[in-house]
Amino acid sequence: MSRLTLVLGGARSGKSRFAENLARQHGGLRTYIATAEAFDDEMRQRIAKHREQRAGDGWVTIESTLDPASVLPRDGLVLLDCVTVWLGNLMHHGRDLRAEVAKLCAALEVCPAEVILVSNEVGLSIVPENAMARRFRDEQGLANQSLAEIADNVYFIAAGLPLKLKG
Repeated sequence: MSRLTLVLGGARSGKSRFAENLARQHGGLRTYIATAEAFDDEMRQRIAKHREQRAGDGWVTIESTLDPASVLPRDGLVLLDCVTVWLGNLMHHGRDLRAEVAKLCAALEVCPAEVILVSNEVGLSIVPENAMARRFRDEQGLANQSLAEIADNVYFIAAGLPLKLKG
Protein backbone atom coordinates (compact mmCIF):
# COMPACT_ATOMS: atom_id res chain seq x y z
CA MET A 1 0.00 0.00 0.00
CA SER A 2 1.15 3.54 -0.66
CA ARG A 3 1.61 6.15 2.01
CA LEU A 4 -1.47 8.26 1.15
CA THR A 5 -4.63 6.97 -0.53
CA LEU A 6 -7.76 9.00 -1.32
CA VAL A 7 -11.05 7.16 -1.85
CA LEU A 8 -13.78 9.20 -3.55
CA GLY A 9 -17.37 8.35 -4.38
CA GLY A 10 -20.96 9.41 -4.07
CA ALA A 11 -23.36 8.69 -1.23
CA ARG A 12 -23.76 4.94 -0.63
CA SER A 13 -21.22 4.17 -3.35
CA GLY A 14 -19.27 1.72 -1.18
CA LYS A 15 -16.32 4.03 -0.58
CA SER A 16 -16.10 3.44 3.19
CA ARG A 17 -16.33 -0.34 2.76
CA PHE A 18 -13.63 -0.21 0.08
CA ALA A 19 -11.39 1.93 2.31
CA GLU A 20 -11.92 -0.38 5.30
CA ASN A 21 -11.04 -3.41 3.16
CA LEU A 22 -7.85 -1.66 2.04
CA ALA A 23 -7.04 -0.94 5.67
CA ARG A 24 -7.57 -4.56 6.70
CA GLN A 25 -4.65 -5.51 4.44
CA HIS A 26 -2.40 -3.68 6.89
CA GLY A 27 -1.09 -6.01 9.56
CA GLY A 28 -0.20 -3.46 12.23
CA LEU A 29 -1.95 -0.82 14.27
CA ARG A 30 -5.08 0.59 12.60
CA THR A 31 -6.51 3.91 13.73
CA TYR A 32 -9.90 5.17 12.59
CA ILE A 33 -10.35 8.94 12.74
CA ALA A 34 -14.09 9.58 12.79
CA THR A 35 -15.20 13.08 11.86
CA ALA A 36 -18.96 12.82 12.28
CA GLU A 37 -20.71 15.10 14.73
CA ALA A 38 -24.12 13.88 15.89
CA PHE A 39 -26.48 16.80 15.32
CA ASP A 40 -29.63 14.65 15.15
CA ASP A 41 -30.98 11.14 15.74
CA GLU A 42 -30.30 9.98 12.18
CA MET A 43 -26.63 10.94 12.48
CA ARG A 44 -26.39 9.26 15.91
CA GLN A 45 -27.71 6.06 14.29
CA ARG A 46 -25.21 6.31 11.41
CA ILE A 47 -22.34 6.79 13.87
CA ALA A 48 -23.50 3.82 15.94
CA LYS A 49 -23.68 1.65 12.81
CA HIS A 50 -20.13 2.60 11.80
CA ARG A 51 -18.86 1.87 15.33
CA GLU A 52 -20.60 -1.51 15.26
CA GLN A 53 -19.00 -2.38 11.90
CA ARG A 54 -15.53 -1.78 13.35
CA ALA A 55 -16.12 -3.39 16.76
CA GLY A 56 -13.76 -6.23 17.53
CA ASP A 57 -11.87 -5.72 14.28
CA GLY A 58 -8.66 -4.30 15.76
CA TRP A 59 -9.45 -0.61 15.30
CA VAL A 60 -8.46 2.20 17.64
CA THR A 61 -11.00 5.00 17.13
CA ILE A 62 -10.29 8.70 17.58
CA GLU A 63 -13.18 11.11 17.19
CA SER A 64 -12.08 14.47 15.79
CA THR A 65 -14.87 16.54 14.34
CA LEU A 66 -12.91 19.75 13.66
CA ASP A 67 -9.15 19.07 13.68
CA PRO A 68 -8.12 15.65 12.37
CA ALA A 69 -4.66 17.00 11.48
CA SER A 70 -3.86 17.32 15.18
CA VAL A 71 -4.61 13.66 15.96
CA LEU A 72 -2.80 11.88 13.11
CA PRO A 73 -0.84 8.99 14.65
CA ARG A 74 2.87 8.60 13.98
CA ASP A 75 2.73 4.93 12.97
CA GLY A 76 0.53 2.16 11.67
CA LEU A 77 -2.36 2.87 9.35
CA VAL A 78 -4.90 5.67 9.62
CA LEU A 79 -8.35 5.71 8.04
CA LEU A 80 -9.97 9.15 8.12
CA ASP A 81 -13.69 8.92 7.36
CA CYS A 82 -14.82 11.30 6.12
CA VAL A 83 -13.49 14.54 4.68
CA THR A 84 -16.95 15.63 3.53
CA VAL A 85 -18.49 15.39 6.98
CA TRP A 86 -15.46 17.21 8.43
CA LEU A 87 -15.91 20.05 5.91
CA GLY A 88 -19.58 20.28 6.85
CA ASN A 89 -18.60 20.55 10.52
CA LEU A 90 -16.12 23.31 9.70
CA MET A 91 -18.75 25.21 7.72
CA HIS A 92 -21.29 24.78 10.52
CA HIS A 93 -18.82 26.21 13.04
CA GLY A 94 -17.80 29.12 10.79
CA ARG A 95 -14.22 27.98 10.20
CA ASP A 96 -12.00 28.92 7.25
CA LEU A 97 -12.36 25.78 5.11
CA ARG A 98 -9.44 26.46 2.79
CA ALA A 99 -7.07 27.17 5.66
CA GLU A 100 -8.17 23.98 7.44
CA VAL A 101 -7.74 21.90 4.26
CA ALA A 102 -4.26 23.37 3.78
CA LYS A 103 -3.46 22.50 7.41
CA LEU A 104 -4.61 18.91 6.88
CA CYS A 105 -2.62 18.59 3.64
CA ALA A 106 0.53 19.89 5.36
CA ALA A 107 0.07 17.41 8.21
CA LEU A 108 -0.52 14.53 5.79
CA GLU A 109 2.63 15.34 3.82
CA VAL A 110 4.81 14.81 6.91
CA CYS A 111 2.78 12.04 8.57
CA PRO A 112 4.89 8.87 8.63
CA ALA A 113 1.84 6.59 8.98
CA GLU A 114 0.00 5.14 6.01
CA VAL A 115 -3.21 7.13 5.54
CA ILE A 116 -6.48 6.40 3.74
CA LEU A 117 -8.90 9.30 3.32
CA VAL A 118 -12.57 8.90 2.41
CA SER A 119 -14.34 11.79 0.71
CA ASN A 120 -17.52 12.35 -1.26
CA GLU A 121 -17.56 13.51 -4.84
CA VAL A 122 -20.49 15.91 -4.67
CA GLY A 123 -19.96 17.77 -7.93
CA LEU A 124 -21.52 15.20 -10.26
CA SER A 125 -25.16 16.12 -9.78
CA ILE A 126 -27.31 19.16 -10.39
CA VAL A 127 -26.27 22.64 -9.32
CA PRO A 128 -27.70 23.26 -5.84
CA GLU A 129 -30.43 25.88 -5.67
CA ASN A 130 -29.08 27.78 -2.66
CA ALA A 131 -25.85 29.69 -2.14
CA MET A 132 -24.70 27.75 0.94
CA ALA A 133 -25.06 24.39 -0.80
CA ARG A 134 -23.23 25.74 -3.88
CA ARG A 135 -20.43 27.03 -1.66
CA PHE A 136 -20.17 23.65 0.06
CA ARG A 137 -20.07 21.82 -3.29
CA ASP A 138 -17.32 24.14 -4.51
CA GLU A 139 -15.26 23.86 -1.31
CA GLN A 140 -15.62 20.07 -1.36
CA GLY A 141 -14.38 19.94 -4.94
CA LEU A 142 -11.40 22.14 -4.11
CA ALA A 143 -10.58 20.03 -1.04
CA ASN A 144 -10.70 16.84 -3.10
CA GLN A 145 -8.36 18.39 -5.67
CA SER A 146 -5.87 19.40 -2.95
CA LEU A 147 -5.95 15.94 -1.39
CA ALA A 148 -5.71 14.15 -4.75
CA GLU A 149 -2.68 16.23 -5.64
CA ILE A 150 -0.68 14.96 -2.66
CA ALA A 151 -2.10 11.41 -2.68
CA ASP A 152 -0.10 8.48 -4.02
CA ASN A 153 -3.27 6.61 -4.99
CA VAL A 154 -6.75 7.90 -5.78
CA TYR A 155 -9.76 5.64 -6.28
CA PHE A 156 -13.25 6.55 -7.43
CA ILE A 157 -15.96 4.17 -6.23
CA ALA A 158 -19.27 3.76 -8.07
CA ALA A 159 -21.80 0.99 -7.32
CA GLY A 160 -19.21 -0.60 -5.02
CA LEU A 161 -16.68 -0.90 -7.84
CA PRO A 162 -13.31 0.87 -7.72
CA LEU A 163 -11.79 2.80 -10.57
CA LYS A 164 -8.16 3.72 -9.96
CA LEU A 165 -7.55 7.32 -11.03
CA LYS A 166 -3.98 7.75 -9.79
CA GLY A 167 -1.07 5.55 -8.73
